[in-house]
Formats: sequence, C-alpha cells, structure tokens
Amino acid sequence: MNDTSAAFRLLPGASDSPVLLHVPHSARAIPADVREGIVLDDAALETELDRITDACTAEIAAAAALRAAPGTPWRFVNQLSRLVVDPERFPDEREEMRAVGMGAVYTRTTHGEELRRPGTDTEPLVRRYFDPYARAMTAAVAGRLAAAGRAVIIDVHSYPARRLPYELHGDGPRPPVCIGTDAFHTPAALRDAACAAFAGFGGTGLDSPFAGTYVPLRYHGHDPRVRALMVEIRRDLYLGDGGQPSADGLDALSEALAELVAAVSADRP
Repeated sequence: MNDTSAAFRLLPGASDSPVLLHVPHSARAIPADVREGIVLDDAALETELDRITDACTAEIAAAAALRAAPGTPWRFVNQLSRLVVDPERFPDEREEMRAVGMGAVYTRTTHGEELRRPGTDTEPLVRRYFDPYARAMTAAVAGRLAAAGRAVIIDVHSYPARRLPYELHGDGPRPPVCIGTDAFHTPAALRDAACAAFAGFGGTGLDSPFAGTYVPLRYHGHDPRVRALMVEIRRDLYLGDGGQPSADGLDALSEALAELVAAVSADRP
C-alpha cells in the first residue's frame, strides 16, 4: 500500500448536508516502506496497534451515515494507521504530545518505548502523508461551506477504559462517552445535542480524558461557519475482553450518532 492517494477517502453524502464525519484513527494499515522504519517486531507492533487504534469507528460512522439518509453526512476516513502519521496533531512545536514522542509522527509508543530510531527524520512522512491529508480535509470543509453555507465536523474516536501511560491528561473521569469541545467552534447547542444523543450509554462527560476537536487550520479560531466537536466512545461499550466487537453495541452507537447527525442537519444546534 504505497500509493499516497489511498491514504484517505472522502465519501460523499447528500449534496446539501453540512455534516462531515471525520474518522482519523480507525485503520491499522502501514505501508511496507513505512513499516521498515518502525523498530517493533511484528508481535509488539500488533499489540501497539490494538492499544492505539480506534477500532470500529469507521464502521460506526458508516452505519450512522446509512441511518441518516436522506440527509446523509459526508465522511472523511483515514485509511492508514496513526502510526504512519497522526493527522490530528499540530505538525510543529504547538503540539503538546511531542513531549511524549507522539507528535505528528510518533517516535514512542503508548507505553513510552522506542517506536522509531532516535534521530529519525520525520519530515518525509509529514510531506508524504500529513500535508496531503490536511489539504484534503480543508477542501472537504470548503465544499460543505460552499454547498450548505456551514460545516459541522463530527470527529469520531474511541478510547480505552483504563488510562494508557502516554495520556497527558488521563487523571480525570472516563465516562462512557466523552464529548470534546472547542471554545470557538463548539456552540452550546451543538454540545448539548451530542450529550442528548449519547445519553443512553450510562452518561456523557466533557473534555475528559480527551479535550478539543479537529478543525483545519485555515478555519481554526476565526470562521464561525465551521462548527466541530469530538465524540470519544469508551471501547468497553462495544468491544469484548478479547477485542471482538458487539453487534448490539455497534448498532446502538451508530443509531446515536445518526441522531446527532439528524439534529445537526436540521440546524437545531
């Protein structure tokens, strides 16, 4: 899988839908030449992928899109593992996760072990994968603004029930569903719609253990037409102890996400 064009997919929805479901961390694929720069053996790499991948979030988003018809949202889905690049990080010193070796290109694992050799030049991966992804997401948002006059990015993630060592802010609550917000891009009505849609899973929380949401830098902090929030689903809601997904759990979560999409599409938030 060495074709950069296969690194992500924009899946069209209704022409007038403002909603863009963003799924950045669901894939496990790593191109062969990128794998050569990762020092973990195959077994250790599989373990790390189990820890870091937002398993089944692409499936949850796809099922929600089907349920939301005819107001089908658009979907932007990363086809590569975040161990290639993490498209949601800042690519420079603004990124706080660089402190634990997990900036735009990870050099350490979730447990602080070496992932890439010290001194690895990460710029080629940024140019090859991160930059095209950022441009494509910016274009996708621009498309929703042109078509609908507004864009709503719903960032679909999952997280483990137990804190992993890399988490910088993992001391707080770990609710069944965490809603990540941005002071500028997440209006109260959008936040409340998300909390209502996911209220049936045992409770929601705000910005703990993960805060914020993804907005392309072209729009970040100054364009109020772009609204955004992050949905972080605790994985024990839909994964068993062996990592096998529960059909019932996936179905219920996709229904809740579709409810949020419907609220956004009706411009209630």
